[in-house]
Amino acid sequence: MYKMYCRFYQKTFRMTSFLFPWRKPELIQGENSLRKLSKVVKDQNIESVLVVTDKGLISLGIIDRLLVDLKEEGIKVSVYDKTIPNPTIHNIEEALHMYKENNCQGIIAFGGGSPIDCAKGVGARLARPNKSIEKMKGILKVRKQIPPLFAVPTTAGTGSEATVAAVISNSETHEKYPVNDMSLIPHYAVLDPLLTVKLPPHITSSTGMDALTHAIEAYIGKSNTKETTQYSMEAVKLIFDNLYEAYTNGSNITARTNMQKAAYLAGVAFTRAYVGNVHAIAHTLGGFYSFPHGLANAIILPHVLEYYGTTVHKPLAELADLVGIGSEGDTIEQKANQFIEEIKRLNRKMDIPNTVEGIVEKDIPLMVERALKEANPLYPVPKIFSKADMLHLYNVIKA
Repeated sequence: MYKMYCRFYQKTFRMTSFLFPWRKPELIQGENSLRKLSKVVKDQNIESVLVVTDKGLISLGIIDRLLVDLKEEGIKVSVYDKTIPNPTIHNIEEALHMYKENNCQGIIAFGGGSPIDCAKGVGARLARPNKSIEKMKGILKVRKQIPPLFAVPTTAGTGSEATVAAVISNSETHEKYPVNDMSLIPHYAVLDPLLTVKLPPHITSSTGMDALTHAIEAYIGKSNTKETTQYSMEAVKLIFDNLYEAYTNGSNITARTNMQKAAYLAGVAFTRAYVGNVHAIAHTLGGFYSFPHGLANAIILPHVLEYYGTTVHKPLAELADLVGIGSEGDTIEQKANQFIEEIKRLNRKMDIPNTVEGIVEKDIPLMVERALKEANPLYPVPKIFSKADMLHLYNVIKA
């Protein structure tokens, strides 16, 4: 009965979603496209802007040129650089205070998924000043326009520059959850491959596998549209063709450009078609242990795909054909299994483990509960998991 309710919920949500105000960010892309951003901000009649980033990016100095460009345009700049991986409610409230204190009129998110999610959280709080982040978790709890948001991803993975989601952690309860609302889609996104050239290989690999997880979960789900299907396929092909090259040869601009495109396309796909149980599990690891999200997805993905069994053989076989895995005459099941094995092989080549270190046995029941609460009834997954299913998977991924 519960599974029937979940499917009814998903079907109803899918039908009504065609009425939602979906949009895509305006793209500023190509080598050195970051240099164009200050002019775009100025054209929005913004005189004071909040830049949300992290201390690591500040220390690398890759943001310096942007800050100079903004000041040369006569724009007052306030920098919030305390964002941590798996950004917290505290991060958002601190950045919000800085925004208000400096009379800012727009937000630039500069970094990976964490600064972008933090910036989205600030936008949500500005749109709904009387609502806490906690009260906006879930779907469509913002529903008001946020200030102009400019996303500058420095990794090729999260797709946050294109999505409705801001994933936030509560450091007190160790809960990690998404705030989903169309108003949180950034207004502009800068895809400058030069910003990703100096990424350490382990960040390139984990963020790239994050993008692959987005594309695959969107593709195998039950809420695809013609557009999300196409975007997912494009992203999967680009990732299989370019991720390992970007990992081994970080200065390859073509590979970096293609990975940025893949991350963006996967972001557009899953923001409409949604993700699935891989993400539900990964979010609990981030909430409890601050485990890196992309790395969690990379480890969990093949385990969940195997557990789905026959429910995903057909779509995975299609993706196997797309990327040239398998031989003529292979069955659908064989192709699907070969596709999963290729994901495992790619993980091994990039030194990504197949289990998660540090999971504490006593934490698992609460993580199972939270993962199920996130996934059901919203995520249109191939197979709706029960408590027993989730418990099994946590034990599989636990080192």
